[in-house]
Amino acid sequence: MATAHAKTDHPEKPAKGAKGEKGEKKEKPGKGGKGEPKPAETGEKERRPAQRSAATPPRLLERYTQTVRSELMATHGIENVMAAPRLSKIVVSMGVGAARENKAVIELAAGDLATITGQKPAVRVTRKAISNFKLREGMAIGCMVTLRGHRMWEFLDRLIAVVIPRIKDFRGLRRGGFDGRGNFSMGLPDQAVFPEIDLDKVKHVQGMNITLVTTAGEDPLALDLLERLGMPFRRADSKDKEDDGR
Repeated sequence: MATAHAKTDHPEKPAKGAKGEKGEKKEKPGKGGKGEPKPAETGEKERRPAQRSAATPPRLLERYTQTVRSELMATHGIENVMAAPRLSKIVVSMGVGAARENKAVIELAAGDLATITGQKPAVRVTRKAISNFKLREGMAIGCMVTLRGHRMWEFLDRLIAVVIPRIKDFRGLRRGGFDGRGNFSMGLPDQAVFPEIDLDKVKHVQGMNITLVTTAGEDPLALDLLERLGMPFRRADSKDKEDDGR
């Protein structure tokens, strides 16, 4: 009888903590991934996307703030630093007249301008229709880019150090390119002078206009500013013709 009674006894129930190990709390995975240890636990440095350091300004901007500005203030008797002439913006524009017959040309010009400046250009359209020029209202006829800040200074540095020396038969920039308010404009015959352009991929030769806008307010002060920054102007006693720099 004792043996039969032992068989009918119910087996012992497992403890609540032992059933599926409910009592133990599972560790939540870190942000780095499911089940992966954090970088601090493994001793590895956390990887972050590469970002441009704001502590390294363009070299032409450093030259302006360290030497050019103080020289201009001493030469022209300027006492306030905020009144010293400086470069405000650079406008690079292309007038694409061939876009009247072929709309694809404006896309090629905009692509080259974006490659040169590193900024997406704005496409300009006609404001009114002119039948003599075969223009309709709203037709895309050009593109332009306005550069400011570090991108402006870097473009000017490349223009002075790389692009202008590549111009064929260059004899200096003409001094008559100022507009009377301290802004200087110059023209380039084609985009091939920029090293960013692949000559094998050029399908349409396109010139451009570059305008340097300053806060000088008058031409002699703006000329002195640009010359100190490195713009290669012709000498005042030069007998060459006043053309686009050739």
